[in-house]
This record gives sequence, structure tokens and C-alpha cells, in this order.
Amino acid sequence: MGKMSLLRKDDNCERNLFSVCKATSSSSSSSSSNNSLVSPQKDPPEEADALLLQKSFVSYEETTMYSLETCPNPWLRTHSVWGRYIVSFLLIITQLGFCSVYFMFMADNLQQIVEEAHFTSNVCQPRKSLVLTPVLDARFYMLTILPFLILLVLVQNPQVLSIFSTLATITTLGSLALIFEYLIQETPRHSSLPLVASWKTFLLFFGTAIFTFEGVGMVLPLKSQMKSPQQFPAVLYLGMSFVIFLYICLGTLGYMKFGSDTQASITLNLPNCWLYQSVKLMYSVGIFFTYALQFHVPAEIIIPYVISRVSENWALFVDLTVRTALVCLTCFSAVLIPRLDLVISLVGSVSSSALALIIPPLLEITTFYSEKMSCVTIAKDIMISILGLLGCVFGTYQALYEMTQQAHFSMANWTRVYT
Repeated sequence: MGKMSLLRKDDNCERNLFSVCKATSSSSSSSSSNNSLVSPQKDPPEEADALLLQKSFVSYEETTMYSLETCPNPWLRTHSVWGRYIVSFLLIITQLGFCSVYFMFMADNLQQIVEEAHFTSNVCQPRKSLVLTPVLDARFYMLTILPFLILLVLVQNPQVLSIFSTLATITTLGSLALIFEYLIQETPRHSSLPLVASWKTFLLFFGTAIFTFEGVGMVLPLKSQMKSPQQFPAVLYLGMSFVIFLYICLGTLGYMKFGSDTQASITLNLPNCWLYQSVKLMYSVGIFFTYALQFHVPAEIIIPYVISRVSENWALFVDLTVRTALVCLTCFSAVLIPRLDLVISLVGSVSSSALALIIPPLLEITTFYSEKMSCVTIAKDIMISILGLLGCVFGTYQALYEMTQQAHFSMANWTRVYT
């Protein structure tokens, strides 16, 4: 569920849990504002409502809290703040997980570019072997990238971040165009490829597919920054349709082209020539700038909370320290588990499934159940949540199992070498 329409009409105000309050007319807006914001005597819930009405938009975690505050269940209303804490925690885990994946992606591509540079040619021939004997471990390249990413996240100017976003978009689209051009150069082989993989692979696929909802934490902030927020649904649907089309085409053509040799990142399958080495570099540059955008979400949750606990004189120092520590945390996570495919599946199964599939349908039910929701809508929401829960449980199990198997395999190889 990319978007929910959570609307409630309260007297003269149409309240939307994504765009909190929209006046039904200028006169009613004025009278509502006078009645709810100027009144000197308010109960605490009314004061919270007054603060809510002063905000044009709310974040995902605030949406969850306000939704629980309006539900019919007294226990959920009393503990509504825990909804905010849970969603904030999941957003932090998800976005930092994305940042760790970006570390691995950049390190893997940079490693291939550097260590194949001495025999890179101008002739683009299909890669004969994907088995590399690395001179330096990918973890070394992660540590090399770390200082530059620390400097990147210290930039907090929205205008500069928008420039980064534009650069990321340009380099990513340029790289995708060249990748598609290579995938369709020759007739793909497909006669010997299996149409369906094993159920274990499907569980990993579920986490990887849900990982594509990596923008779920940015939906509401983006809407709040639009000049015409009412046009956001059309932009969202158009953007999601375009991205889904790209994913399907890239996945299908890549699998038909490379078969079982397809790597966790398709850029690692590209020929060893200067043209496609530049594609890897361009894509890595795009991911580098995208890191700052994904980092923005957990930073906006954690840093204000930490700064509120210190004096104003220490605010800037604490801000920079927390940003640096969070980047180092994502780097440490990538160094600890340098398997791009498994980490993508794990992040998607654990937190992305909750944020994209489990929580939004439940919010719709808790908000509108008392307003005589149709049985079809309730059944749809329950089915989506159950699907997300099953994918979360079994996908997480399979990703962790594969990680433990990989760890045992690496340990066995290490023991064989040194005995």
C-alpha cells in the first residue's frame, strides 16, 4: 500500500492523517481556528488537537499515533504513543539497513573496477569468468568510502541535498540506459532456464522484492515539500508504475542473459571494458549521493531527540557526532555481513514488510472500523497484513539461515587454509 486515504470529518474540518487538516471553506477554517486554538481552557487531548491542527503534514510515525488516538479501542488509544515508537524504530532500522546495502554495493563495484583495471580493454566481450581472486577484500573498499560518506551526511542544506538528488537521478538513469542497451544486444538464451525456483529462493525473493519499497519512509516528507500536495497521488502512482516496469524488465532480461550466473548486483555481470566500467562508476556515484537522502530519515528521528537532552552550546557538536556515529554503524554492519543479496533480503523481510504491508492496512482498519467499513475492505486489509507477516517471519528465517551457512562455510575454508 503506497498510500492510504485516512480521512475524518470533524465539524468544519476535514482531517486527513497524511495531510492533517484541510479547511472546507475559508470562513469555516477561520472559525475552527479561533475555536480550537485561541480558547484559554483546554483539556490535554484538546491541546494535542490544537497542535495537530497547526501542522500541515505529519510523518509516518505521527500518522500511526494519531490513527491509534482516534480508534474505538480504549487500550489502543491509551498506548497510542507506542505506535509512534514502533514505527520510528522500524524506520531507523530500515533506512540504516538501506545505507549498509549501499556500502556493499559501492564496495563490490569499486573492487571490480580497481582490480580489473590492468586488463580492461576497449572491446566489450561477455565476461568469461565471474570468479575473482581479489587482491584486497571488499571490506577495505568500504573503509575507503567511509570518510567521504561522513563528509556527505554533514551537509544539511536542503538545496544542496536537492542537487545531490538530481545528480543521483541523472547518473542512475544514464547507467540503466547503458545496462539495458547491453542486455538487449544479443538474443537472450532462455530454453534451458528453469521457470520456477525452489521455495527457499522464493522466501529470499520476497525480502528482496519488499526491499524495493525503500522509499516508504520518504513518502510523507516528499508530499509535505510539494508545491501542490493534492497532486501527490498521481505522482506516486506514476512513479511506482515506472519503477515496477523497470524492475520487471531489468530482472527478466538480466536473468535471461546471465542465467544462474546472475550476481546480486547486475552491474557485476557487465563486460570488462571501459564503457561498462564507467557504468559501474556512474551507478556507484548515484548510490553515493542517494546515501545522503536515505540517511535523512533516521537522522531526523534520532538527532532532534538527542539534541533535546543536551544544552544549546553542545547542540552542534552532538549533531555532528551522532551523524558520524550512524554512518560508522552502517559501515560496521556492512563489514560484518558483506553479502549484498542476503542483507537486502533480511532488511526487506524484517522491517520493510512491516512498514509497507503490515502496518498501513491495520491503520486503515483501526481508523475507520467504527465508520462501517465494507467487509471487502476489511478482508483485503487483513489479507495484506497476513501476507506481510508471513513474509516477514519466513523471509527473516531463511535470510538468517543462509547467513549462518555462509559463516560456517567461510570458517571451514579459513580452518583448511591455516591447518
